[in-house]
Amino acid sequence: MNTMTETAQLAAADPAASAAAGADERAAEPTFRDELLAKGILIDTGENGLYGRSQVFEDVVDRLNVAITHLGADQQPEVLRFPPAMRRTDFEDSEYLKSFPNLAGTIHSFCGNDAGHQRLLRCLDDAMAERDDDRDPAWMEQQQPTRVVMTPAACYPVYPVISRRGPLPQGGATIDVLSYCFRHEPSLDPARMQMFRQREYVRLGSPDEVMAFRQMWIERGSLLVSLLALPVDVDLANDPFFGRGGKIIADSQRQQALKFELLIPVANPESKTACLSFNYHMDHFGVIWKLQCADGSVAHTGCVGFGMERITLALFRHHGLDVKAWPADVRALLWGDTQRVVQDALDAKRGGTA
Repeated sequence: MNTMTETAQLAAADPAASAAAGADERAAEPTFRDELLAKGILIDTGENGLYGRSQVFEDVVDRLNVAITHLGADQQPEVLRFPPAMRRTDFEDSEYLKSFPNLAGTIHSFCGNDAGHQRLLRCLDDAMAERDDDRDPAWMEQQQPTRVVMTPAACYPVYPVISRRGPLPQGGATIDVLSYCFRHEPSLDPARMQMFRQREYVRLGSPDEVMAFRQMWIERGSLLVSLLALPVDVDLANDPFFGRGGKIIADSQRQQALKFELLIPVANPESKTACLSFNYHMDHFGVIWKLQCADGSVAHTGCVGFGMERITLALFRHHGLDVKAWPADVRALLWGDTQRVVQDALDAKRGGTA
């Protein structure tokens, strides 16, 4: 099992750098990840990027979800909730593997006969005789791909489901979706989890409708983060496309201003983590799944994604590990009359821009 603290693991990975850092007493200070684990806010499973969550952590996530619901209530979205897996054929159609093959997670199961089961057990016995980490995975040769894969982003199941209904209604559609997602990206950064939750509002409609939706949510997302007393920094961004052609695609994405991110320092004060993203997909998913507007044109899509774990971690980073000591305004938003606080902030914003 991989149960070392971040400080210890970094030292093991680079002894020379660790020795140099040892001259500085600050190098021995626990990291944010170490503090979260020591306090029991996150639970170490022995695998980097895969954590259990404490009751305190989940309570904050739940209350954030309530605030986000009130923030988007006037959009009258259709609420959809999906499991953290989707149809393999829908995943294949999405073209996710063209851009992020290194992040995808497939689901395999044993589909063999008695003889295959015996081979599996023999391989498993051999593996268990080895040390904890890096065991021989030979037993997995008896596994076969299933018809489902891990969901890479909460909005991915939405498009094929809406497509099967036929053309969009007049004015398009807005969907409120929440799902656990998976990305094969093990890291010591607690904000870069392999299994995490995304809350999204997804817009399907004309280009003008989707662009207006994204701008509205850039403003509302920034408003929510301000209410949480966290630093607000929205910047043009791009996805981490894979391979040699990835930089070309990323540059194009930035040039067309298709993606913005709201950045907050989480793991350490010197770096910033994307906690919200605001995306315009143009007609990418509309073409793939033949999504049509009411007038027969290809639907454009966009989404705002809230990284639930990342926002929660940002709160612990900036306000401390004791939620009872968080600023009064933050506690009023999360543990008070959330609907009123959100509505007052929205009304004040509308009044200020009128």
